[in-house]
Amino acid sequence: MREAGAMREARRLVTSIDLDTTAGPEANTERRMSIDALLELELVDGRRVTLLDDRGWASSGPSDLWSRTSLEDLAHDARTVVGPDEPPEGCSSEDAAAMHWDHLAATARNQGVRIAPEELAALPHDVEASADIQARLARSAQ
Repeated sequence: MREAGAMREARRLVTSIDLDTTAGPEANTERRMSIDALLELELVDGRRVTLLDDRGWASSGPSDLWSRTSLEDLAHDARTVVGPDEPPEGCSSEDAAAMHWDHLAATARNQGVRIAPEELAALPHDVEASADIQARLARSAQ
């Protein structure tokens, strides 16, 4: 695989979110939601490089949880769960963020894309919701 050359090759970060179907049918009811998140680096040629594929979250609440949730809420949560984790004890938030971006840059490098951690952190970060999530939100809004 040819190595991409940093920022001029990188377009944006994309987090794709979808209903977590592995959690069973009870995971996405009127009172519960379970979401998978996949973080990718999109290159200018349209290729995507997976940076994180082990993230997601679950929420529970009142019987109308989905109707109280917007796409903007889900996008905010998605960016949070793929972003830097809380710092471990004795570590600053800045240190935790630096470790996060270093890890993501190394993951990209292992897939043939050279990009500096600070360049990754500066990219636009979009969230794309699956058709299933969009349909679920639309049904709940009625």
